Amino acid sequence: MFAYRVTPFDDRRDAGKKLAERLGHLVGRPDIVVLALPRGGVPVAFEVARALRAPLEAFMVRKLGLPQHAELAMGAVASGGVRWLNPQVLAAYGVSRQEIDAVTRRETAELARREAAYRQGRPASELAGKTLVIVDDGIATGATMFTAIAALRELRPARLIVAAPVIAAGTAEALRSVADEVACIASPAEFLAVGVWYKDFEQVSDEQVVSLLDEAARTAPRSDAATAVRVRPDSRTVRIPITDGALIGDLAFPSGLAVGLVVFVHGSGSSRLSPRNQEVAAVLRSHGLATLLFDLLTPREETMDRETAEFRFDIPLLARRLVAVTDWLHTVPEVATLPMGYFGASTGAAAALAAAADRSAVIHAVVSRGGRPDLAGPALAIVTAPTLLIVGGEDREVLQLNRDARVRMDAARVELAMVPGAGHLFEEGDAMEKVTRLASDWFAEHLAPKLAETVANHT
Repeated sequence: MFAYRVTPFDDRRDAGKKLAERLGHLVGRPDIVVLALPRGGVPVAFEVARALRAPLEAFMVRKLGLPQHAELAMGAVASGGVRWLNPQVLAAYGVSRQEIDAVTRRETAELARREAAYRQGRPASELAGKTLVIVDDGIATGATMFTAIAALRELRPARLIVAAPVIAAGTAEALRSVADEVACIASPAEFLAVGVWYKDFEQVSDEQVVSLLDEAARTAPRSDAATAVRVRPDSRTVRIPITDGALIGDLAFPSGLAVGLVVFVHGSGSSRLSPRNQEVAAVLRSHGLATLLFDLLTPREETMDRETAEFRFDIPLLARRLVAVTDWLHTVPEVATLPMGYFGASTGAAAALAAAADRSAVIHAVVSRGGRPDLAGPALAIVTAPTLLIVGGEDREVLQLNRDARVRMDAARVELAMVPGAGHLFEEGDAMEKVTRLASDWFAEHLAPKLAETVANHT
């Protein structure tokens, strides 16, 4: 019992502020919507939404308590008519179908009442394609949260993130199997009750919920919020001047607010027109990132390279070209203030790392896909940008080269992500989808906070 004498949270608002720190990688992302599970989750979610500069919504879920022991959940119901039942609890307590239906009718009626009261006529947000952060004040069995996840999956969001100040260890593990991410501050193996973790755990009233939701609606970030830069929802072909002529690129913007810019550095034999690169770039744009796909060689050099392979392994040349492109981007008004990252593939990853070492002040994240970082040579030791090395599990030779390169990159945070069953080109099953998700998360984690920091330093 001694472990429970120390309560880490003063109240739900305090817990929300501390929980928001665990979600800092989401700050400024335009696709985030914070969903609070009323009533206790609303004060926590209010602080999370404010810290993330994201809209706040209440998502209605009601616990179905056992007829003879109302505090123990046998399931839950949610908006949209979703009902989740715990078969183990039902079997253990011998609950009849009539009892289940009676409790369901009562809680469904209360859910509808609260939904009308809390919305105050405000329309529900569009959740399809968004990253949803579902917040509660604590999770014991997870009945309410599992139901919320089941209901929200029907709306086809891009990602579902579960967040609560405290989650029972076993429940947290189970939630990771159905959510894309689980964030918490405490995850005890012996879980007594949520209230044990708060000094003040007074019941939250409907009036408090309505007041917080109203305040969140009034203070929601404007579309030109300082945490992101509005850019046009279009793309255009650009000519980038270099000493030997010009490089051709496609500069494209997300449909709303951009929180960063990702420059693609393709490998040998590829180009900016590669369907795979274009598909990955489209996904990054859906996460609020502007993208530049460009050809590292001039048309004349490409013709020569197809015949002689003269340039494709010339990493110093390719790195110089990338540095020139990076400097040029800082003259383009729409993207000049955006934090920048490199996404390299194959030999292009080596060029990206060499250029990142040369422009360490402006490159804030690097992702390598099936890359050859070893070809960057001495530059590896001076790379400071957080770097994610993604390698196919079956690409054994390249995997070892990446492991060796990681050891040499001791000046940066470097993580190695292996995609099981994937080869060098990630053509197996959903391998490329996994690569894209890993890259999107890495860029969002490292670019969005940099933009917020830059804006804060200039206000």
